[in-house]
Amino acid sequence: MKYKPIIPRIIAQRDVEDAVDHYLNEASEQVALGFIDALEQAYKHITRHPATGSTRYAHELDLPGLRSWPLKHYPFLIFYVEQSAHLDIWRVLHGQRDIPSWLREEG
Repeated sequence: MKYKPIIPRIIAQRDVEDAVDHYLNEASEQVALGFIDALEQAYKHITRHPATGSTRYAHELDLPGLRSWPLKHYPFLIFYVEQSAHLDIWRVLHGQRDIPSWLREEG
């Protein structure tokens, strides 16, 4: 099985940096490192099985191909689109946010 590389957009990288900063400031280094581990595990999963992500927001926002995958033990979702040669990571957002409006920012 061939795995597709992850290519995060700049805004997705910023989402991750903001989440890590939040956990460092509001919780602990251990919690921030746990978030990074959970993100890496989620990335591993979607590179192996890109079609397993939810299409809920693709239908809601009329964005064909958009999928989301949750992080374990952290309330974040990875939003991505499978391309022929890679996975295009759009955003990494907290699940309690107004997801449709945050994704429209990217559009």
